[in-house]
Amino acid sequence: MMQPTNAWTPPGPALLFCPADRPERYQKALDRADVVILDLEDAVSPENRAAAREALIANPLDPGRTVVRINPAGTGDYRRDLAAVLETNYRVVMQAKAEDADSIIDTALQTIALIETPLGATRVNEIAAAVNCVGLMWGAEDLVAGLGGKSSRFGPDEDRPGQYRDVARWVRSTVRIAAAAHNKFAVDSVHLDIDDTAGLIAEVRDAVALGYTATACIHPSQVNHIRDGYRPSDDEVDWAQRIVDGSAEHKGGVFKLDGQMIDGPVLRQAEVVLTRAIAAQTVSASSENQA
Repeated sequence: MMQPTNAWTPPGPALLFCPADRPERYQKALDRADVVILDLEDAVSPENRAAAREALIANPLDPGRTVVRINPAGTGDYRRDLAAVLETNYRVVMQAKAEDADSIIDTALQTIALIETPLGATRVNEIAAAVNCVGLMWGAEDLVAGLGGKSSRFGPDEDRPGQYRDVARWVRSTVRIAAAAHNKFAVDSVHLDIDDTAGLIAEVRDAVALGYTATACIHPSQVNHIRDGYRPSDDEVDWAQRIVDGSAEHKGGVFKLDGQMIDGPVLRQAEVVLTRAIAAQTVSASSENQA
């Protein structure tokens, strides 16, 4: 299924979560990131959610750069969250713990489905096909909790310390494939270890290689690392431009460049690099205007 007409897409690759009960942080978060995700779910204690909804309504941000994470379908908080969103100009929500297509359709808003439960992982393709699902994101910690596990990543005394365990990697891959199959964007999960800059950079590099559109984060210090990771290097842009130029010269036929055989798939990869380069320039210009 194709994207709905005029579907929202992230205007940049760094999506920063902000607790919805902390309105004094709203604008600061948006100033630092490309998109702010105002969180009514895990970042807010149940007793503070009413105040968080009031703050959401009373402190408007740019609706084109704001997403509201709402509570799971079937809960009282979910209905109250939706009612609050409808009191604002926000029209993009993130559905926490999405587990079926009907729960996405029920929002009646453009919705990012957050795949973070075992049931959601098994239904990700039908969820991605929902007409108002504009994108997918995945989450590791709730997923592992739902499995009865204790850690999504290998520990320091194990092989591959800091990296995702295989089940989490499988869900990450499944979400990316489902998003691509249904022409929806995909957002990679947060890197919870704020001090592990090297780990974040490695995950962003891998996300870019797999065609993720953006990466979510929990701290402003992570934003620039994400932006840098999604911005092609000068060498990558030069490589991509030479492939595009060479394809035009050879009228779309197969040709050889620097010892590599260039055909249709490689050309499409080069075109993606150039598209990301243009997008990065737009994000950079926007950031300078905000400063």
